[in-house]
Amino acid sequence: MKQKRCSSTSETVQVIGDGSTVLIGGFGRGGLPIELIDALCDRRVRGLTIVNNNTGHGETGIGRLIHEGCVAKVICSFPVSKESYVFRDWYDRGAIELELVPQGTLAERLRSGGAGLGGFLTPTGVGTEVAAGKQCIHVNGRDYLLELPLRGDFALIKADKVDPRGNLTYRKAARNFNPVMAMAADQVLVVASEEVPLGAIDPEHVITPGLFVDRYCIVPREQTSLGGR
Repeated sequence: MKQKRCSSTSETVQVIGDGSTVLIGGFGRGGLPIELIDALCDRRVRGLTIVNNNTGHGETGIGRLIHEGCVAKVICSFPVSKESYVFRDWYDRGAIELELVPQGTLAERLRSGGAGLGGFLTPTGVGTEVAAGKQCIHVNGRDYLLELPLRGDFALIKADKVDPRGNLTYRKAARNFNPVMAMAADQVLVVASEEVPLGAIDPEHVITPGLFVDRYCIVPREQTSLGGR
């Protein structure tokens, strides 16, 4: 059996290099793999394209990635909030690129990428700036945009339990973008709160099969910052 467990967060993310596209799980603070994000910041990589629901909170998590100059482009649904002042500053200075994607479209593009599909049709964004540069297809009297699949070189995932094969469960609202992102990346890097023996997770309770997981590390919940829960 392939050894997937790493000794630290830094070892888990050491495979990520400059210019990578990184899918980052989480919805707001819920399910955010903040320990892996911090480890990635410490590596001082550059030119990343990151995909997340938003652009971070203050100078922590994704905000820290941007603040430290690691990010060239953000693909997200909610780029501006009261706490996303780091992104706003960089964007206003023309120092970072933004691709705005409606939230449902973002999730479905990731799902399509994970399922090996060629894209999908959606009415969301028709007649708006979102439609710029996209193919519009008329079906049964209605216009649809052709949205293409979205994949990453890496996915950073926050899980609750993991077993030695990499099978994952999620805690409550952390089951948001994490499972779909885990299917849509070439390499999946996980921080989990607890490791359990093989067989301890009921197969019916596995959300992300270990087939998708390449590396994982353990940070117990009591050591986890509030942002990553």
